[in-house]
Amino acid sequence: MRREGPSGSIQNISERDSFAALYEDRLAQLYAVEDRLAFGSLTMEGREPGEDDRYIGRLGMTDEDSHRILVDWRAPEAGTFYQATAFEPQGIARRRHLMLRGRTLVGLEDEVLSETFRGPTAGTGGDGALLAGLNAKRTGRMHDIVATIQSEQDKIIRRPMAGITLVQGGPGTGKTAVALHRAAYLLYTHRERLSRSGVLLVGPSSAFLDYIERVLPSLGETGVVMKSVGELYPGLVTTAEDTPASAEIKGRDVWKKILKRAVKQRQRNFPEPRPVNVEGFRTTITPGMVKHAQEKAKATRQPYNLAREAFAKTLMELITARVTEQVEAASPGSSADRSYVKDDVAASPDVRVALNLAWMPMTPERLLDELLSRPEQLVDAAAELSAAETAQLLRARRELVKDLSSRERRRTWTVSDVPLLDELADLLGPVTIPHALQDREEAEQDARDTHNAERTLENVDTMLANFGVDGVVTAEDIKKSLSVSAPRVTAASAADMDRSWAYGHVIVDEAQELTHMQWHTLFKRVPLKSLTVVGDIAQASTPGAARSWTQALSPFVEDRFEELQLTINYRTPRQISDAAVATARALGSDVQAPRPVRDGTAPVLTMTPGERWRDGLRSAVALEVEHADGGLVAAIVPSRALTAARAALAEFPAVRVLDAHEAKGLEFDSVVLMDPEAILDEASGRAGALYVAMTRSTQRLHVLGVDELAPELREILETVPEDHTPSKG
Repeated sequence: MRREGPSGSIQNISERDSFAALYEDRLAQLYAVEDRLAFGSLTMEGREPGEDDRYIGRLGMTDEDSHRILVDWRAPEAGTFYQATAFEPQGIARRRHLMLRGRTLVGLEDEVLSETFRGPTAGTGGDGALLAGLNAKRTGRMHDIVATIQSEQDKIIRRPMAGITLVQGGPGTGKTAVALHRAAYLLYTHRERLSRSGVLLVGPSSAFLDYIERVLPSLGETGVVMKSVGELYPGLVTTAEDTPASAEIKGRDVWKKILKRAVKQRQRNFPEPRPVNVEGFRTTITPGMVKHAQEKAKATRQPYNLAREAFAKTLMELITARVTEQVEAASPGSSADRSYVKDDVAASPDVRVALNLAWMPMTPERLLDELLSRPEQLVDAAAELSAAETAQLLRARRELVKDLSSRERRRTWTVSDVPLLDELADLLGPVTIPHALQDREEAEQDARDTHNAERTLENVDTMLANFGVDGVVTAEDIKKSLSVSAPRVTAASAADMDRSWAYGHVIVDEAQELTHMQWHTLFKRVPLKSLTVVGDIAQASTPGAARSWTQALSPFVEDRFEELQLTINYRTPRQISDAAVATARALGSDVQAPRPVRDGTAPVLTMTPGERWRDGLRSAVALEVEHADGGLVAAIVPSRALTAARAALAEFPAVRVLDAHEAKGLEFDSVVLMDPEAILDEASGRAGALYVAMTRSTQRLHVLGVDELAPELREILETVPEDHTPSKG
């Protein structure tokens, strides 16, 4: 398709590009699933091994005779691969895991589920495939778990799409993997509906989205819109954070009232009649005229900017009537057409200034910038906030922009500002071009198109005349051919560009971090309230985040959600998990600890003086890099030390240096956790951030205390046993 080149009509070129994009998407899908394409097989009861075995893979395949040779893992027939047990074999005699590297088979692992099975088996007959995946070194990118989905995970993945599915799970339980595989499953099962409306997946940070970006393509899906909370307002991408106090204030539900009041206050009246000049005729705009026009505009019940059109139309009609009276008085008895007066009124600078003073066109960015930088406006709009809270918002705004020019200042937004901008976009509506101006621009463009077409036709006619042929193409034909039709885009692409898009399903990961206003923004994106909400309420660390799922969701759906639990920790070794759980509970957090499936080593504790913390951090990281032996190492540090820590660890380019927020949802072979007390302090004493940081490791955790360490935390870290013999049962 690409080799055809830009030939033919505009329509032909557009169709060629559309087909090429379709083929490219299909090729991308096929290349993405090429690695480890098939990963399992099922031998049915009453059949001999190899006799019509059912093979499970990343997508479905048939041969040239339409005989199915590979079952898509999302198909109903594949469900038994994940759900069958020795107690409920569901007609399965042997479940075989195929371990591939590319197209090369490198291992087999069989589970016999039926007493009648007499065929050959391979492997340990247990969890070899699962443990191999858990013990593999991390690469900095999340891998799918399609070959090792466990029964409790599969039940969540295959739940019906309607309603709200809440998945509560502690660290390492595979919440994110379940969310991603559920997205792939829903797109497969509800292809027709979701291909039109799309699926939105929301994560806590851009680092998290980078980490998971390859999972869905490896499952055969490329049409999901993935965004962080700082990207939910189209055209804005931000990772900047407010102070904890400001973020908490901005997350409150009271902002719906504050912003509505702020918009209303932009509709003003004149304290006395205002003189205007219309082509030499002087008249006045009275407060009564403005009030009448405003009331008529409000009656339309349209957003602010759209209602302004009705206001401007009504007020200009009133002014036109006054000016027309003066024109007629100046020429008594004349029957001349007075329609030009309307255009004169619209062109009058005085009238335009008056219209804007009474009802200024407003963008969300401008209004919020003014609200957060002008004390008098914030005080008038935010009666629900105390003087200290108002001062906190204004101070935080100034601190964020103190080093920027006034032109740049308007572009500086935080993650907490995003839902406020989104709410204002609903209240304000789009800023529209006046009809007269729009008509003039369209007429000018049409004139330019006609001129270009006529010049082209002159050249064509001359060329044809040289061959003795009469021209058969008109200038209008050429002009139409040059009009490029709108490009064809997928639902995902269209949704990504449209703030008002209604998604068919929304998946929220690390959902415990969302404030009320962020939840409000998300629920506006999915009118049918079809959501998968994934998180661990004990890990909540964001200021303003809810302390229970009921508190988070009930304002939007009351009690109409179903909570499901993930109970097994596949990531974190028992010793590290025990230390993290004990720490969270000592800090007052009611943690429901998932059950670890692996043993490992106890956390390592070292101390460093505050003035030498860089040396201490380098030593700790060097030790963990040696132990990791090529695995992935991360240093999780307090936010205020992030820049300095990255500079101190410049000699370790492969080591990720993050704060606790950036580390959410990620996992590493080894983690150096520096100054846990400072991390706790930055989270205003909530245990969630520290709990998250302590549970990112799959192998080793090295805690680096700075100066002092709380006695209870030191005791926990120093008393975790090295080995562990699981209790019976």
